[in-house]
Amino acid sequence: MKTGFLTSKLRPAKKLDTDISKHQTEVIEGDKFSWIDLQNPDRKDVEELAQKYRLNSLNVEDCMTKFELPKLDAYDDHIFLMLHFPPLDTKGAPKFRQLSVFMGNDYLITIHQGDLKPLVDMVRVCKENTDPLRRQRLMGRSASFLLHEIIDVLVDDLLHMVRKILGNLDDIEDIVFDEQRSAARQISLLRREITVLRRIVIPLKKLILEAGKHVQRFETTEEHLALYFDDVIDHVDKVIETLEESKETMEIYKDTDFMLSTEKSNKILAALTILFTLSIPATVVSQFYGMNINLPGGLETGTWLYFGTYTTLVFAILASVIPTALMLLYFRRLGWLTT
Repeated sequence: MKTGFLTSKLRPAKKLDTDISKHQTEVIEGDKFSWIDLQNPDRKDVEELAQKYRLNSLNVEDCMTKFELPKLDAYDDHIFLMLHFPPLDTKGAPKFRQLSVFMGNDYLITIHQGDLKPLVDMVRVCKENTDPLRRQRLMGRSASFLLHEIIDVLVDDLLHMVRKILGNLDDIEDIVFDEQRSAARQISLLRREITVLRRIVIPLKKLILEAGKHVQRFETTEEHLALYFDDVIDHVDKVIETLEESKETMEIYKDTDFMLSTEKSNKILAALTILFTLSIPATVVSQFYGMNINLPGGLETGTWLYFGTYTTLVFAILASVIPTALMLLYFRRLGWLTT
């Protein structure tokens, strides 16, 4: 019998460095099962494994598709699990990385593009035996327990990314209240990062819950794995809770930045408006005396000489300055000149 569980589709991932994206197949023998890890596999490799372990052809197509929906398919002799994880140390917004898993009683097959560094490190430890104690923990029990360890280390990787987001939130808070810097771009980029992570983590919780219910029947010992998967769920809940709080905080920062930017713009417009208003008297006087008509004190009617040669100029300056001074006093009384 087969049960299915589907979640929302995410956008494709960026290509990482070539040192972890080469085609590679590793077969690691444990005490009771085999772990087969395929990085950037060829279709031929996957089809050979499908024929050997009698895997469903539709699942083979799913794991070879780069932009597939996360899901869980349970069969009588194995389960197929497809998960999405964001990679650490990527530029820009995190995009999902796809992990496909086939698990039976005596085998575990992981298929990915090689860009999940924690998983690549686990394969290296088990293959090269650089840490015998950790290798024994991973390969000395069952395929079900190894699946839990893989999911657990990838979920722990999410916690590092969440800590990075919290650090960015602190930086954005400083920028928001700094009048000399604009926080709009930083806020938009971090909001995008949080949104992408939420789209990955929320479906991940449902899939881990479903996986915890199905893997127990493949456990070769009497130990219940539900407790282990519950611990992973607790970590996922912590990530989701932190992302939700970060999302709310980002909304507050966005509104605060908008209000402060609006206030700053209003101050600039108010200052420019006052300057323009204060220049009106001088503009009016200069316009009158710039017209080609006879005006008192003009050259055609005879210049004023009451205070010397520049009497007309003094009169024009006073006619401009006195109204300007009166307006300044009035604006100050109204409180428009205070900051």
